[in-house]
Amino acid sequence: MADITPARRGSRRAFLRAAGAVSGALAFRSFPEAVLDALQANALEGRRTQAGATPVETMKLTDRLSLLSGPGGNVLVFHGPDGKILVDGFVKPAWPKLKAALDAIGAQPIKSMIDTHWHYDHADNNGNARAAGAGVIAHENTTKRLTETHDLLGMHFDPVPSSELPTQTFAAGLTLNVNGEQVELTHVPPAHTDTDIFVFFPRANVLHMGDVFFNGRYPFIDVSTGGIIEGMIGAVDIALKRITATTKIVPGHGPLGSRASLEPYRRMLSTVRDRVRTAKRAGKTLAEVQAAKPTADFDDAWGKNGMPAADFVATVYNTTR
Repeated sequence: MADITPARRGSRRAFLRAAGAVSGALAFRSFPEAVLDALQANALEGRRTQAGATPVETMKLTDRLSLLSGPGGNVLVFHGPDGKILVDGFVKPAWPKLKAALDAIGAQPIKSMIDTHWHYDHADNNGNARAAGAGVIAHENTTKRLTETHDLLGMHFDPVPSSELPTQTFAAGLTLNVNGEQVELTHVPPAHTDTDIFVFFPRANVLHMGDVFFNGRYPFIDVSTGGIIEGMIGAVDIALKRITATTKIVPGHGPLGSRASLEPYRRMLSTVRDRVRTAKRAGKTLAEVQAAKPTADFDDAWGKNGMPAADFVATVYNTTR
């Protein structure tokens, strides 16, 4: 069998373990690389199909802001005389449902789609948005990541065609003057990925944090594209300095949040980081740290819908010193 790099080998093992197809190194080595590529490609399409079948739910936040949830990450829609501004856009199979939900909000065309980061459940419909006449705005690293090959969570991603890339990028920050609002886009240092941005609507006092914030679940941190636990904590601190007690916070996944839900999330992240880091510095192996269950007192609140606690601990262990 052709050689597989350690990073690629790890991602494939994760897929096979999650899919329940095989267990153990001997079984893994019996799969030719071409077969594994096909499995990973099918895994991506399976995830898209599964997410795309989820109904779209609409929640009105203000007269001009609506939250759409269901087929992927949470989508924020800002509508007005200049058109609709979308923050993220679900997965590709959900495009007809997304379009129907947008039409129900109002007749304005889509002016822009903003990617909070590069992952498929947030940026998958860039091409459909562009075909509908919209621009796509993202951090400059999003273009870089979308033009690379990735093996992630058992899924294989080829570079996207040029028609699905952002049409406007920025390095640090960007302000959009649209629909009577100054929408603030801010890049944060590597956290969930190295492509993360916050999108803030000051007049409405609404913040979309993308996947820096998983509300009510342990977060997935994409180490392969720059994600790191310290960055997650740092990015949450940036948000906490910007918001008030009444700010509505849109997480990448999970229900609408507020400062009252973001602060416990920050405490969870930092407490687990501190516990894992202390054990690691004491010479404990990853297996030993996982066996000690450093998340035990958080599992009821955060461990039910997202990353399994042991996998979250592994990410923290591998990205802290």
